[in-house]
Amino acid sequence: MRTQVAIIGAGPSGLLLSQLLHKAGVDCVVFERRSPEYVLSRIRAGVLEQGTVDMLEQAGVSERMRKEGLPHDGFTMAVGDTRLRIDLNGLTSGKNVMVYGQTEVTKDLMDAHEARSAQVIYEAENVTPHDFETDHPRVTYEKDGVSHEITCDFICGCDGYHGVSRTSVPKAAITEFEKVYPFGWLGILSYVKPVDHELIYANHPNGFALASMRSETLSRYYIQVPAGTDVNKWSDDAIWDELKIRLGAQAAANMETGPTIEKSIAPLRSFVSEPLRFGRMFLAGDAAHIVPPTGAKGLNLAASDIHYLSNGLIEFYGEKSSAGVDHYSQKALSRIWKAERFSWWMTSILHQFPDLGAFNARIQQSEMDYLASSHAAQVSLAENYVGLPF
Repeated sequence: MRTQVAIIGAGPSGLLLSQLLHKAGVDCVVFERRSPEYVLSRIRAGVLEQGTVDMLEQAGVSERMRKEGLPHDGFTMAVGDTRLRIDLNGLTSGKNVMVYGQTEVTKDLMDAHEARSAQVIYEAENVTPHDFETDHPRVTYEKDGVSHEITCDFICGCDGYHGVSRTSVPKAAITEFEKVYPFGWLGILSYVKPVDHELIYANHPNGFALASMRSETLSRYYIQVPAGTDVNKWSDDAIWDELKIRLGAQAAANMETGPTIEKSIAPLRSFVSEPLRFGRMFLAGDAAHIVPPTGAKGLNLAASDIHYLSNGLIEFYGEKSSAGVDHYSQKALSRIWKAERFSWWMTSILHQFPDLGAFNARIQQSEMDYLASSHAAQVSLAENYVGLPF
Protein backbone atom coordinates (compact mmCIF):
# COMPACT_ATOMS: atom_id res chain seq x y z
CA MET A 1 0.00 0.00 0.00
CA ARG A 2 1.26 3.49 -0.83
CA THR A 3 0.19 7.08 -0.21
CA GLN A 4 1.80 10.48 -0.57
CA VAL A 5 1.44 11.61 3.06
CA ALA A 6 1.00 9.37 6.10
CA ILE A 7 -0.53 11.19 9.07
CA ILE A 8 -0.20 9.68 12.55
CA GLY A 9 -2.99 10.89 14.84
CA ALA A 10 -6.67 11.64 14.15
CA GLY A 11 -7.10 14.51 16.55
CA PRO A 12 -8.00 17.95 15.20
CA SER A 13 -4.50 18.69 13.87
CA GLY A 14 -4.19 15.40 11.96
CA LEU A 15 -7.72 15.59 10.56
CA LEU A 16 -7.36 19.25 9.60
CA LEU A 17 -4.14 18.49 7.75
CA SER A 18 -5.81 15.57 5.98
CA GLN A 19 -8.78 17.71 4.97
CA LEU A 20 -6.63 20.53 3.60
CA LEU A 21 -4.43 18.10 1.65
CA HIS A 22 -7.50 16.37 0.23
CA LYS A 23 -8.91 19.65 -1.05
CA ALA A 24 -5.60 20.30 -2.81
CA GLY A 25 -5.55 16.84 -4.41
CA VAL A 26 -2.82 15.36 -2.20
CA ASP A 27 -3.37 11.72 -1.22
CA CYS A 28 -3.03 10.82 2.47
CA VAL A 29 -3.89 8.19 5.07
CA VAL A 30 -4.54 8.88 8.77
CA PHE A 31 -3.68 6.39 11.52
CA GLU A 32 -5.26 6.58 14.98
CA ARG A 33 -4.67 4.12 17.82
CA ARG A 34 -7.94 4.98 19.57
CA SER A 35 -11.57 4.60 18.51
CA PRO A 36 -13.57 7.54 17.11
CA GLU A 37 -15.68 7.55 20.27
CA TYR A 38 -12.59 7.86 22.47
CA VAL A 39 -11.19 10.71 20.38
CA LEU A 40 -14.48 12.60 20.71
CA SER A 41 -14.64 12.01 24.45
CA ARG A 42 -11.57 14.14 25.13
CA ILE A 43 -12.61 17.49 26.60
CA ARG A 44 -10.30 20.24 25.44
CA ALA A 45 -10.12 23.92 24.54
CA GLY A 46 -13.02 25.97 23.34
CA VAL A 47 -11.67 29.36 22.17
CA LEU A 48 -10.67 29.62 18.49
CA GLU A 49 -8.45 32.37 17.14
CA GLN A 50 -9.44 34.30 14.03
CA GLY A 51 -6.84 32.39 12.00
CA THR A 52 -8.16 29.02 13.15
CA VAL A 53 -11.70 30.02 12.17
CA ASP A 54 -10.40 31.05 8.75
CA MET A 55 -8.62 27.69 8.34
CA LEU A 56 -11.77 25.74 9.17
CA GLU A 57 -13.57 27.73 6.50
CA GLN A 58 -10.77 26.98 4.05
CA ALA A 59 -11.13 23.28 4.90
CA GLY A 60 -14.87 23.40 4.23
CA VAL A 61 -15.92 22.43 7.77
CA SER A 62 -17.16 25.73 9.18
CA GLU A 63 -20.92 25.54 8.56
CA ARG A 64 -21.95 24.21 11.99
CA MET A 65 -19.39 26.40 13.75
CA ARG A 66 -20.90 29.48 12.13
CA LYS A 67 -24.38 28.43 13.28
CA GLU A 68 -23.61 27.24 16.80
CA GLY A 69 -20.35 28.96 17.75
CA LEU A 70 -20.33 32.08 19.90
CA PRO A 71 -18.26 35.00 18.53
CA HIS A 72 -16.68 36.98 21.35
CA ASP A 73 -15.54 40.58 20.91
CA GLY A 74 -13.80 40.75 24.28
CA PHE A 75 -13.14 39.23 27.69
CA THR A 76 -12.66 40.40 31.26
CA MET A 77 -9.54 40.17 33.44
CA ALA A 78 -9.65 40.74 37.18
CA VAL A 79 -6.56 40.92 39.39
CA GLY A 80 -6.94 42.09 42.96
CA ASP A 81 -8.87 45.34 42.94
CA THR A 82 -8.59 45.91 39.19
CA ARG A 83 -11.23 44.62 36.78
CA LEU A 84 -10.77 45.33 33.06
CA ARG A 85 -12.63 44.36 29.89
CA ILE A 86 -10.33 43.80 26.93
CA ASP A 87 -12.11 45.02 23.80
CA LEU A 88 -10.66 42.57 21.29
CA ASN A 89 -12.70 43.88 18.38
CA GLY A 90 -11.86 47.52 18.97
CA LEU A 91 -8.19 46.95 19.77
CA THR A 92 -7.46 44.75 16.72
CA SER A 93 -9.41 46.54 13.98
CA GLY A 94 -12.34 44.15 13.94
CA LYS A 95 -10.91 40.76 14.91
CA ASN A 96 -12.48 38.49 17.51
CA VAL A 97 -12.44 34.90 18.77
CA MET A 98 -14.98 32.10 18.46
CA VAL A 99 -16.13 29.96 21.39
CA TYR A 100 -16.59 26.51 19.87
CA GLY A 101 -15.34 23.37 21.61
CA GLN A 102 -12.47 21.29 20.30
CA THR A 103 -14.76 18.25 20.49
CA GLU A 104 -17.10 19.98 18.04
CA VAL A 105 -14.22 20.88 15.70
CA THR A 106 -13.09 17.25 15.74
CA LYS A 107 -16.63 16.00 15.07
CA ASP A 108 -17.00 18.34 12.09
CA LEU A 109 -13.71 17.10 10.66
CA MET A 110 -14.70 13.47 11.27
CA ASP A 111 -18.01 14.01 9.50
CA ALA A 112 -16.21 15.56 6.52
CA HIS A 113 -13.86 12.59 6.33
CA GLU A 114 -16.73 10.12 6.54
CA ALA A 115 -18.65 11.96 3.82
CA ARG A 116 -15.80 11.52 1.36
CA SER A 117 -14.86 8.00 2.56
CA ALA A 118 -11.40 9.19 3.53
CA GLN A 119 -8.81 6.70 4.68
CA VAL A 120 -8.77 7.04 8.46
CA ILE A 121 -7.69 3.84 10.17
CA TYR A 122 -8.94 3.84 13.76
CA GLU A 123 -7.78 1.40 16.45
CA ALA A 124 -4.52 0.89 14.57
CA GLU A 125 -2.12 -0.77 16.99
CA ASN A 126 1.66 -0.43 17.17
CA VAL A 127 1.79 2.36 14.60
CA THR A 128 5.49 3.00 13.94
CA PRO A 129 7.30 5.36 11.55
CA HIS A 130 10.37 3.95 9.79
CA ASP A 131 13.17 5.18 7.50
CA PHE A 132 12.10 8.82 7.72
CA GLU A 133 15.72 9.91 7.36
CA THR A 134 15.68 8.41 3.88
CA ASP A 135 13.72 9.20 0.72
CA HIS A 136 11.55 6.14 1.28
CA PRO A 137 9.75 6.45 4.62
CA ARG A 138 7.14 3.93 5.68
CA VAL A 139 4.67 3.27 8.46
CA THR A 140 3.83 -0.11 9.92
CA TYR A 141 0.78 -0.92 12.03
CA GLU A 142 -1.48 -3.74 13.14
CA LYS A 143 -5.22 -3.92 12.67
CA ASP A 144 -7.37 -6.81 13.89
CA GLY A 145 -4.24 -8.84 14.52
CA VAL A 146 -2.90 -8.41 10.98
CA SER A 147 0.35 -6.52 10.24
CA HIS A 148 0.36 -3.86 7.52
CA GLU A 149 2.89 -1.54 5.92
CA ILE A 150 2.37 1.63 3.91
CA THR A 151 5.07 3.50 2.03
CA CYS A 152 4.87 7.25 1.53
CA ASP A 153 6.74 10.42 0.64
CA PHE A 154 6.28 12.10 4.03
CA ILE A 155 5.18 11.24 7.57
CA CYS A 156 3.38 13.83 9.73
CA GLY A 157 3.37 13.19 13.47
CA CYS A 158 0.15 14.70 14.85
CA ASP A 159 -0.22 12.15 17.64
CA GLY A 160 0.14 14.28 20.74
CA TYR A 161 2.63 14.59 23.56
CA HIS A 162 2.59 10.87 24.38
CA GLY A 163 2.57 9.73 20.75
CA VAL A 164 5.08 7.58 18.94
CA SER A 165 6.30 10.15 16.41
CA ARG A 166 8.52 12.29 18.63
CA THR A 167 9.76 9.31 20.64
CA SER A 168 10.87 7.64 17.39
CA VAL A 169 13.42 10.40 16.83
CA PRO A 170 16.94 9.67 18.15
CA LYS A 171 17.47 11.62 21.38
CA ALA A 172 20.63 13.24 20.04
CA ALA A 173 18.64 14.81 17.20
CA ILE A 174 16.08 16.64 19.32
CA THR A 175 16.20 19.33 22.02
CA GLU A 176 13.37 19.66 24.52
CA PHE A 177 12.44 22.67 26.66
CA GLU A 178 10.02 22.34 29.56
CA LYS A 179 8.58 24.33 32.45
CA VAL A 180 6.28 22.58 34.92
CA TYR A 181 3.97 24.71 37.05
CA PRO A 182 3.20 23.84 40.70
CA PHE A 183 -0.56 23.82 40.13
CA GLY A 184 -3.29 22.56 37.84
CA TRP A 185 -6.78 23.51 36.71
CA LEU A 186 -9.79 21.74 38.18
CA GLY A 187 -12.38 22.03 35.43
CA ILE A 188 -16.10 21.31 35.39
CA LEU A 189 -18.84 21.23 32.77
CA SER A 190 -22.43 21.92 33.78
CA TYR A 191 -25.69 22.52 31.92
CA VAL A 192 -26.23 25.97 33.41
CA LYS A 193 -26.40 29.41 31.83
CA PRO A 194 -22.97 31.10 31.59
CA VAL A 195 -22.33 33.69 34.27
CA ASP A 196 -21.45 36.28 31.63
CA HIS A 197 -21.68 36.62 27.84
CA GLU A 198 -17.85 36.72 27.68
CA LEU A 199 -15.02 34.91 29.46
CA ILE A 200 -13.84 36.10 32.86
CA TYR A 201 -10.24 35.45 34.00
CA ALA A 202 -9.69 36.19 37.69
CA ASN A 203 -6.75 36.11 40.10
CA HIS A 204 -7.98 36.00 43.71
CA PRO A 205 -5.82 35.43 46.83
CA ASN A 206 -7.32 31.90 46.87
CA GLY A 207 -6.07 31.32 43.31
CA PHE A 208 -7.02 31.59 39.67
CA ALA A 209 -10.55 31.09 38.32
CA LEU A 210 -12.03 31.14 34.81
CA ALA A 211 -15.66 31.43 33.79
CA SER A 212 -16.11 30.11 30.26
CA MET A 213 -18.78 28.33 28.22
CA ARG A 214 -19.38 25.88 25.40
CA SER A 215 -22.82 27.21 24.48
CA GLU A 216 -25.55 29.44 25.88
CA THR A 217 -26.69 26.53 28.07
CA LEU A 218 -23.40 24.71 28.79
CA SER A 219 -20.85 26.37 31.08
CA ARG A 220 -17.19 25.55 31.62
CA TYR A 221 -15.45 26.67 34.82
CA TYR A 222 -11.93 26.25 36.19
CA ILE A 223 -10.18 26.89 39.48
CA GLN A 224 -6.50 26.67 40.34
CA VAL A 225 -5.55 23.76 42.62
CA PRO A 226 -2.16 22.49 43.86
CA ALA A 227 -0.38 19.94 41.71
CA GLY A 228 -1.32 16.40 42.70
CA THR A 229 -4.79 17.34 43.98
CA ASP A 230 -7.32 14.48 44.05
CA VAL A 231 -10.35 15.60 42.07
CA ASN A 232 -12.59 13.36 44.16
CA LYS A 233 -11.90 15.51 47.21
CA TRP A 234 -13.74 18.42 45.60
CA SER A 235 -17.53 18.17 45.80
CA ASP A 236 -19.73 20.07 43.37
CA ASP A 237 -20.91 22.38 46.14
CA ALA A 238 -17.34 23.15 47.21
CA ILE A 239 -16.36 24.04 43.63
CA TRP A 240 -19.35 26.35 43.15
CA ASP A 241 -18.65 28.06 46.47
CA GLU A 242 -15.02 28.61 45.53
CA LEU A 243 -15.93 29.96 42.10
CA LYS A 244 -18.23 32.53 43.68
CA ILE A 245 -15.44 33.68 45.96
CA ARG A 246 -12.74 33.88 43.29
CA LEU A 247 -14.84 35.41 40.50
CA GLY A 248 -16.20 38.15 42.74
CA ALA A 249 -19.55 39.42 43.94
CA GLN A 250 -20.86 40.53 40.54
CA ALA A 251 -20.28 37.11 38.98
CA ALA A 252 -21.53 35.30 42.08
CA ALA A 253 -24.81 37.16 41.88
CA ASN A 254 -25.35 36.00 38.29
CA MET A 255 -24.10 32.43 38.72
CA GLU A 256 -26.42 29.47 38.18
CA THR A 257 -25.26 26.23 39.79
CA GLY A 258 -26.13 22.62 39.09
CA PRO A 259 -24.76 19.08 38.80
CA THR A 260 -21.44 18.70 37.00
CA ILE A 261 -21.35 16.40 33.98
CA GLU A 262 -17.56 16.33 33.80
CA LYS A 263 -14.90 17.03 36.39
CA SER A 264 -11.16 16.70 35.87
CA ILE A 265 -7.79 18.23 36.74
CA ALA A 266 -5.33 19.29 34.04
CA PRO A 267 -1.69 19.89 35.00
CA LEU A 268 -0.04 23.03 33.63
CA ARG A 269 3.26 22.96 31.77
CA SER A 270 5.09 24.56 28.89
CA PHE A 271 6.96 22.30 26.47
CA VAL A 272 8.69 22.75 23.11
CA SER A 273 10.76 20.29 21.09
CA GLU A 274 13.15 21.43 18.37
CA PRO A 275 13.43 21.01 15.44
CA LEU A 276 10.08 19.96 13.92
CA ARG A 277 11.52 18.19 10.89
CA PHE A 278 13.56 15.00 10.82
CA GLY A 279 14.26 14.06 7.24
CA ARG A 280 10.87 13.18 5.79
CA MET A 281 8.96 13.29 9.09
CA PHE A 282 7.40 16.40 10.63
CA LEU A 283 5.98 17.04 14.09
CA ALA A 284 2.90 19.21 14.61
CA GLY A 285 0.52 20.11 17.43
CA ASP A 286 0.94 18.57 20.87
CA ALA A 287 3.58 16.20 19.52
CA ALA A 288 5.81 19.26 19.27
CA HIS A 289 4.64 21.64 21.98
CA ILE A 290 2.39 22.15 25.00
CA VAL A 291 1.19 25.47 26.40
CA PRO A 292 -0.66 26.24 29.62
CA PRO A 293 -4.35 26.71 28.81
CA THR A 294 -4.35 30.24 30.27
CA GLY A 295 -3.93 31.96 26.91
CA ALA A 296 -6.21 29.59 24.92
CA LYS A 297 -3.37 28.70 22.55
CA GLY A 298 -3.21 24.87 22.47
CA LEU A 299 -5.55 24.03 19.59
CA ASN A 300 -4.82 27.32 17.87
CA LEU A 301 -1.09 26.72 17.91
CA ALA A 302 -1.66 23.28 16.40
CA ALA A 303 -3.72 24.93 13.67
CA SER A 304 -0.90 27.34 12.84
CA ASP A 305 1.49 24.37 12.54
CA ILE A 306 -0.93 22.80 10.09
CA HIS A 307 -1.12 26.07 8.14
CA TYR A 308 2.64 26.04 7.52
CA LEU A 309 2.83 22.28 7.01
CA SER A 310 -0.11 21.95 4.65
CA ASN A 311 1.07 24.89 2.55
CA GLY A 312 4.53 23.36 2.32
CA LEU A 313 3.25 19.95 1.26
CA ILE A 314 0.77 21.42 -1.24
CA GLU A 315 3.60 23.51 -2.70
CA PHE A 316 5.80 20.42 -2.92
CA TYR A 317 3.26 18.50 -5.01
CA GLY A 318 1.71 21.42 -6.90
CA GLU A 319 4.78 23.49 -7.73
CA LYS A 320 7.50 20.85 -7.37
CA SER A 321 9.20 23.10 -4.79
CA SER A 322 10.58 21.98 -1.45
CA ALA A 323 10.89 25.54 -0.07
CA GLY A 324 7.79 25.25 2.10
CA VAL A 325 8.68 21.95 3.72
CA ASP A 326 12.31 23.04 4.10
CA HIS A 327 11.26 26.12 6.09
CA TYR A 328 8.36 24.54 7.99
CA SER A 329 10.27 24.01 11.22
CA GLN A 330 11.73 27.52 11.31
CA LYS A 331 8.42 29.27 10.55
CA ALA A 332 6.35 27.17 12.93
CA LEU A 333 8.82 27.48 15.81
CA SER A 334 8.96 31.26 15.47
CA ARG A 335 5.21 31.46 16.09
CA ILE A 336 5.29 28.68 18.71
CA TRP A 337 7.71 30.59 20.93
CA LYS A 338 5.65 33.77 20.68
CA ALA A 339 2.59 31.81 21.82
CA GLU A 340 4.62 30.17 24.59
CA ARG A 341 5.67 33.63 25.79
CA PHE A 342 2.09 34.88 25.81
CA SER A 343 0.78 31.81 27.64
CA TRP A 344 3.58 32.12 30.20
CA TRP A 345 2.73 35.81 30.73
CA MET A 346 -0.98 35.12 31.17
CA THR A 347 -0.18 32.31 33.59
CA SER A 348 2.23 34.46 35.60
CA ILE A 349 -0.20 37.35 36.08
CA LEU A 350 -3.31 35.26 36.82
CA HIS A 351 -2.13 32.56 39.25
CA GLN A 352 -1.04 32.38 42.84
CA PHE A 353 2.48 30.96 43.09
CA PRO A 354 3.28 29.20 46.37
CA ASP A 355 6.92 30.33 46.57
CA LEU A 356 6.71 34.05 45.69
CA GLY A 357 4.35 35.42 48.32
CA ALA A 358 3.60 39.10 48.86
CA PHE A 359 6.20 40.35 46.36
CA ASN A 360 4.60 38.47 43.49
CA ALA A 361 1.16 39.72 44.50
CA ARG A 362 2.40 43.33 44.25
CA ILE A 363 4.02 42.65 40.88
CA GLN A 364 0.81 41.09 39.56
CA GLN A 365 -1.24 44.06 40.77
CA SER A 366 1.23 46.53 39.24
CA GLU A 367 1.17 44.64 35.95
CA MET A 368 -2.61 44.72 35.93
CA ASP A 369 -2.73 48.41 36.83
CA TYR A 370 -0.33 49.20 33.99
CA LEU A 371 -2.48 47.17 31.60
CA ALA A 372 -5.56 49.11 32.68
CA SER A 373 -3.82 52.46 32.10
CA SER A 374 -2.01 51.70 28.82
CA HIS A 375 -3.74 51.48 25.45
CA ALA A 376 -0.56 50.07 23.92
CA ALA A 377 -0.43 47.27 26.50
CA GLN A 378 -4.06 46.42 25.81
CA VAL A 379 -3.40 46.31 22.05
CA SER A 380 -0.50 43.91 22.65
CA LEU A 381 -2.68 41.65 24.80
CA ALA A 382 -5.55 41.75 22.32
CA GLU A 383 -3.47 41.00 19.22
CA ASN A 384 -1.88 38.01 20.95
CA TYR A 385 -5.22 36.74 22.22
CA VAL A 386 -6.98 36.87 18.82
CA GLY A 387 -3.88 35.28 17.30
CA LEU A 388 -0.73 36.60 15.67
CA PRO A 389 -0.72 36.45 11.86
CA PHE A 390 0.57 33.31 10.18
